[in-house]
Amino acid sequence: MAPKVAERLTLCEERIGYVFTDKSLLHAALTHASGADQRINSNERLEFLGDAILGFLICETLFHRFPEYLEGELTKIKSNVVSRQTCAKVSEKLKLSDCLILGKGMASNPKIPPSLLADVFESLLAAIYLDGGDLAAREFISRHISNEIAEAAEGNASDNYKSVLQQLSQRQFGSTPNYKLLDEKGPDHAKCFKIAVSVGGREFEPAWGRNKKEAEQRAAGNALFELDGEEPPFISEELGEDSL
Repeated sequence: MAPKVAERLTLCEERIGYVFTDKSLLHAALTHASGADQRINSNERLEFLGDAILGFLICETLFHRFPEYLEGELTKIKSNVVSRQTCAKVSEKLKLSDCLILGKGMASNPKIPPSLLADVFESLLAAIYLDGGDLAAREFISRHISNEIAEAAEGNASDNYKSVLQQLSQRQFGSTPNYKLLDEKGPDHAKCFKIAVSVGGREFEPAWGRNKKEAEQRAAGNALFELDGEEPPFISEELGEDSL
């Protein structure tokens, strides 16, 4: 193995926090087709396996981490987390571009394509799985994807307060939430709406929104926070539309 290649393997191990027993797996994971003597020796086969492993491990993680979410909501989070964009983002954070084994033409490009960064993340995951087994792959995902899961879930929750509240209401009270329009202000082209939701006979802090859908989402968010014993995030004021 050439000294420069060995240096890249060591650098990669330092950055991902995993030391390979079988260095040939790491070498293959970092080798783009342009840098391989034969295409079969590139990371394409490992990428194929890594894509499947990533999807499975993320699905299992979400299943246990969010027991209150239905299949549709879990799918939205999973799609975000396993996306090419997210894989490329994590590779960029780890500065894996410094570790890649590329052909001369590709290596001379000052900007590594995001698609290539996404590929190497998946191929590394597969290499870790083959080298260290299921536990090593799970630890790798936990270490480098956990924040991405949290961000995706937070974004999903903010768009799905109503869905989560409905599930909770049906499970705990055997009924669906009731939304009530309390007020509306502003001209027809820019109306603001104030809506409150009641669950199990209890009415929660109302919320303003630029439209009824947004006001209902915010009201549902208030209810979820209050049910958890927390302060509602969308406090309604008499002139609440001014702060929207």
